[in-house]
Amino acid sequence: MRVGVLTGGGDCPGLNAVIRAIVRKGTQSYGHEFIGYRDGWRGPLEGDHVPLGIPAVRGILPRGGTILGSSRTNPLKTADGVGRIRAALAEQEVGALVVIGGEDTLGVAARLSDEYGVPCVGVPKTIDNDLSATDYTFGFDTAVGIATEAIDRLHTTAESHMRVLVVEVMGRHAGWIALHSGLAGGANAILIPERRFDVDQVCAWVASRFRASYAPIVVIAEGAMPKDGDLVLKDGSLDSFGHVRLSGVGEWLAKEIESRTGKEARTTVLGHVQRGGTPSAFDRWLATRFGLHAIDAVHEGDFGKMVALRGTAIVRVPIAEATSRLKTVDPTLYEEAATFFG
Repeated sequence: MRVGVLTGGGDCPGLNAVIRAIVRKGTQSYGHEFIGYRDGWRGPLEGDHVPLGIPAVRGILPRGGTILGSSRTNPLKTADGVGRIRAALAEQEVGALVVIGGEDTLGVAARLSDEYGVPCVGVPKTIDNDLSATDYTFGFDTAVGIATEAIDRLHTTAESHMRVLVVEVMGRHAGWIALHSGLAGGANAILIPERRFDVDQVCAWVASRFRASYAPIVVIAEGAMPKDGDLVLKDGSLDSFGHVRLSGVGEWLAKEIESRTGKEARTTVLGHVQRGGTPSAFDRWLATRFGLHAIDAVHEGDFGKMVALRGTAIVRVPIAEATSRLKTVDPTLYEEAATFFG
């Protein structure tokens, strides 16, 4: 069989490890042939593809990003998108697609598989760790490690100047990166999208930290919202999946803290630094196992499924089920972290 592979949505560490595992096992164990579609769903929409043999995947295990490129193209919002994809697959004699992505990319795969009969197998990818059907997504561990290291470094400069440092991390609707990195990095407040925050309470935690002769670190997810406000947007534009561009809540909060407490406050926005660079050992391990099990599903004709981590086992779940709701931070986990606020 000829199998197509694509990576869609935001890039993240571990994508290349998945591609490598799919191609290596699919070629060596099953004799399949592979092509890689460029830039997510744009590739099959436009028939833009490259050969994907074993030589192409040598040496890519530790590389960040994706050798196939990525985009937030939504074929369901494109004129005759489904028909163009089916025509491209038929022309290139592709019998199955392995789709590596987050809720939006996999949401498209679910509809193509369930409603239009396009044979797809999904692999969950997002640094936000917000897909409900899997315990972890690859990319998350690396992002948390990067954010934690940044917080560690910011502690020393904050204490040198006795100023407040606000660290803005990614997390549109789920605060997993903020929670894990904030707890690991010893933050004095962690603000997440799942719970609206009270600016006065944040200022009280800041004041308490200063009374103890320490400089406070506040970690905030980009999607966190104050009780009496709304999302802070980078601009008003929408991507093809209807998402606004977030960023700026950290800067907004720093100004509020400074005006209310009289203490100097600065902001560090980690942004795409969290997505870049070499994947952690855990993400390489998880991504590789996902790739191995994804090509098993393709070979067995078990389409419409996504591979997922449950404990230490890799299982298969319907893609539609995996994308039906987001996995958000459990309130009890947030309460554990709150022990260290202030």
